[in-house]
Amino acid sequence: MAADTMGQARAASETRGFLAKDWGWLVFGLSVAMLGVTGLAYANFLPGQPAPKWLPARVPLGYAANGFMTAAGLAIAWRRTTAWGALALAIYYGVLVVALMNGRMIARNAQIYMAYSNTAEQAAILAGAAIVWAERALLAPGRAAWVVRAGQVAFGVCAVLFGGAHFAYMNFTAPLVPDWLPPSQLFWGYATGVFHILGGLAIIVGVRARLAAILLTVMYASWTPIVHLPLIILHPTDFGRWIENATNLVLTGAAWVVADSLRPSPSGEGQTA
Repeated sequence: MAADTMGQARAASETRGFLAKDWGWLVFGLSVAMLGVTGLAYANFLPGQPAPKWLPARVPLGYAANGFMTAAGLAIAWRRTTAWGALALAIYYGVLVVALMNGRMIARNAQIYMAYSNTAEQAAILAGAAIVWAERALLAPGRAAWVVRAGQVAFGVCAVLFGGAHFAYMNFTAPLVPDWLPPSQLFWGYATGVFHILGGLAIIVGVRARLAAILLTVMYASWTPIVHLPLIILHPTDFGRWIENATNLVLTGAAWVVADSLRPSPSGEGQTA
């Protein structure tokens, strides 16, 4: 009886969206592992994880945090441990990174928009991990659907905040666009900000949500060859460039996870696309 129940629960979990043709969880897991390895080479907490400077044994703890991320990412990428890896990563980001580290940063810089947009990067990773966990763990369908929807909405809010950052810090955003890309750097700075906001709102309200998540995935993925790799080639010893690229790949994976979670189920009872 117990074996039958476990088998039915696993089948239900797969039907909810974690099927073989979904690849977001794999991209997400491998990119998280890459970010962890980059952090190990950086020999410190990642910039998106602002641990207090007075923290005892800060350097060893930084190594431990990055080692944990590497292990969690690899666990997500291995099907047998995907749920456990995603749950561990969600707890780490939810409690330590978003609530404690970035919560402290927001409390100290409540008037600065960047504090919120930087926190949104970490919250988007949390959302991706939560969705992967909910779709892979043997949860009751109703509870899994609630967690998945919460993750989708959270990611949508993060995308809106990303778009706002493009407008608030256009003097930093526009120069990142290659000057050879027509019509202008400023155009793409504003355009990508609008794409973020529209995509995030579409995911939040559930109108063309899957299309919006797919387009966000494609946009993030395009930034690695267009923006980040050229900068890494020009500044190979700048760890900041490597971390920015690894973070962008994690966001690509998270957006892909959201897109996969919005795919209609085989029975035709999927989320609004």
